[in-house]
Amino acid sequence: MNPKGRLKQVIIGEGTEGYELTEKILYRLRGEPGIKVVRNGDPYPTGNNTTFPAQGKETLRLERFPGEMFKPCPGTIQYICCGYWILHGATNCPMDCSYCILQSYFEKSSLSVFINIENELDEICRQIENHPNRIFRVGTGEFADSLALDPLVGWTQLLTPRFSRLKNAVLEFKTKTDQIAGLLSSPYRDRIIVSWSMNSPFIVTREEGGTCSLRRRLEAAKRCQQEGYVIGFHFDPIIEHHRWRDGYKRTIEMMDKYIDPRGVIWISLGTMRYMPSLKSIIRARHPGSHVLDGEFIPGLDGKMRYLKTIRIDMYDWMKRELDQWSRDLGVYLCMESDEVWKRSLGWSVKNSEGLARYLDQRVKMFFP
Repeated sequence: MNPKGRLKQVIIGEGTEGYELTEKILYRLRGEPGIKVVRNGDPYPTGNNTTFPAQGKETLRLERFPGEMFKPCPGTIQYICCGYWILHGATNCPMDCSYCILQSYFEKSSLSVFINIENELDEICRQIENHPNRIFRVGTGEFADSLALDPLVGWTQLLTPRFSRLKNAVLEFKTKTDQIAGLLSSPYRDRIIVSWSMNSPFIVTREEGGTCSLRRRLEAAKRCQQEGYVIGFHFDPIIEHHRWRDGYKRTIEMMDKYIDPRGVIWISLGTMRYMPSLKSIIRARHPGSHVLDGEFIPGLDGKMRYLKTIRIDMYDWMKRELDQWSRDLGVYLCMESDEVWKRSLGWSVKNSEGLARYLDQRVKMFFP
């Protein structure tokens, strides 16, 4: 997937032209046919993801983010969360997964890149270094795919030198793409994790529009592993569908074909969950989608979730299949309770602090 291939306009927000990242992006766009650059203007019509989905994916905004670019993942007190830190450099994604929660998070579906991230890095690194006894697990993929726009924005070139020098942090790039050229051209490997979102072949083909195939994801993961990167995987969301066990088994078999499990720092498992407001958006934008077909009930955090018995069955089955590949994959559950941990995995981290310690130990193993 070439991010430039879909863009039709780039909007240079007011007050952003003096930033170095803006100039780098404009330089990379030189000579690209069919892309209109709009300065200090906003011709994009007012509307939401339901009204203007296609136009949104064709529009890139360069903006200044006024809030905190570096902060802990909010999680929820009702479930066990991992203590992740978010580096907020962009919102939205050029891909179009039917289940994407960002469809209900943001008013507009256009892509936004926050060009002042480069100016905030010194302070972010100081904040990390001021807490030497704490491990910061940092990710850029909370509100956008970490690599989808990398050929245009150059996040890998910007961030890997800074985080590789930090002794108490790791930076994780999460993606559904094979856009790894920036990573391969970077000389930095230490403290960097590259992770892929995985699913069954049926879900990838039917529900993950604009993403690359499982084969291409795994070929990219294999290349990164060969080039010295630590890698991870995220099965989130696991979605119940016809013969879902056969589908996810096929994915794990493909992972076995391409990947050395000794180089996998962690694999997260999470099932389909969504805020109630997302349901009407999925129905309107993806009328053929199957992601809402299961039995859902409101969870403690207000999100719709599969029945507990269904979730436990799915996690238990996934863990047993992954154990056949390797018993040292750092498998953990995303946003689940102590009870679900025990009944599906056979053990529990007990609480969010316990999960943070578990993942921090994985970091120490891979980055001594």
